[in-house]
Amino acid sequence: MSSTSLFSPLQLGRYELAHRVVMPPLTRMRAGAGNVPNALAPDYYGQRASAGGLIIAEATQVSPGGQGYPATPGIHSAEQVDGWRKVTESVHAKGGIIFLQLWHTGRSSHSSFQPNGELPVAPSAIAITGQTALTPEWKPVPYETPRALELDEIPGIIEGYREGARNAMAAGFDGVEIHGANGYLLQQFLDDCSNKRTDIYGGSIENRARLLIEVTQALIEIWGADRVGVRLSPFGTYNDVGDSDPIGLYGYVLQRLSELGIAYVSLIEARTSGGMEIGTPQEVGALRPFWPGTLLVAGGFTAESAEEAIRSGQADAIAFGRQFIANPDLPVRLKRGAPLNRHDRATFYGGGAAGYVDYPALETAGQTE
Repeated sequence: MSSTSLFSPLQLGRYELAHRVVMPPLTRMRAGAGNVPNALAPDYYGQRASAGGLIIAEATQVSPGGQGYPATPGIHSAEQVDGWRKVTESVHAKGGIIFLQLWHTGRSSHSSFQPNGELPVAPSAIAITGQTALTPEWKPVPYETPRALELDEIPGIIEGYREGARNAMAAGFDGVEIHGANGYLLQQFLDDCSNKRTDIYGGSIENRARLLIEVTQALIEIWGADRVGVRLSPFGTYNDVGDSDPIGLYGYVLQRLSELGIAYVSLIEARTSGGMEIGTPQEVGALRPFWPGTLLVAGGFTAESAEEAIRSGQADAIAFGRQFIANPDLPVRLKRGAPLNRHDRATFYGGGAAGYVDYPALETAGQTE
């Protein structure tokens, strides 16, 4: 056991964090016209920024075809870049560090979001079952059978991520995180449940991991490895994914990412919460030996379990989702053992200021550091 705690400094790529309490990407579905971050977004993120603290902004589609949900922000237009720049300026004014999570939903979309009403794309023409999609009007509808990407279309997918990374830099972000989790496009390629391809992007573990590695390499070319992170959910079944050998698959992926020298990997812990169903009761600790670098872990942590994970070396930093939604000053509260605001799940997605920028911070008198 080490003496390292949640409030020990941490080197994460080229940045030194003042503490290890991380705000993970949290979809809030509040983007405005043109999928531009709304006028409250700079306040929302600025409230949650702290000197030397890391925020990973919500999943943001890299292209129009990457969108799968209503009112989610993009990073593929000049207006979106301008909207995000206001967010990064707000976070930087508080001394915070902010990465942008780059997203393509793949088959977890609907033709109503797609250019010209086309079918969503995926590695294979296999529909999501047991869940429903939403249209831009928030109407629940069955998922459609997606169109399998042609081999010659895959470079265009990679270019979408590359352009999103360039735009994130133009918007003033400090780095980017690749969304390889929660059953979206890159995990659809990774997991054998959703990838039945017979070309160089299917079949073996090496082939199924190829797209994620190629996207990572493309972003490294723009940002440098020390400002790129990857998020994975090795044991998740959300969006109807899963793999027959998660340790073999994700052990290989982590070894390849380690060779690339990226800033961090973020793993979603194996537990059931908020619809993120877990199919395998293994914990991400089984994968720690494959990843010697900086590891962020998320998944229902309390202050106590987070401290234990840091001290034991299970993780280097902990991402707190619901707690950060309800507690804009979460690092201060955790450090002092102060009570936490309760989150209101009814205001997680969509809406306006309620449940977004109106959660109270601690009283400022005598409470600031």
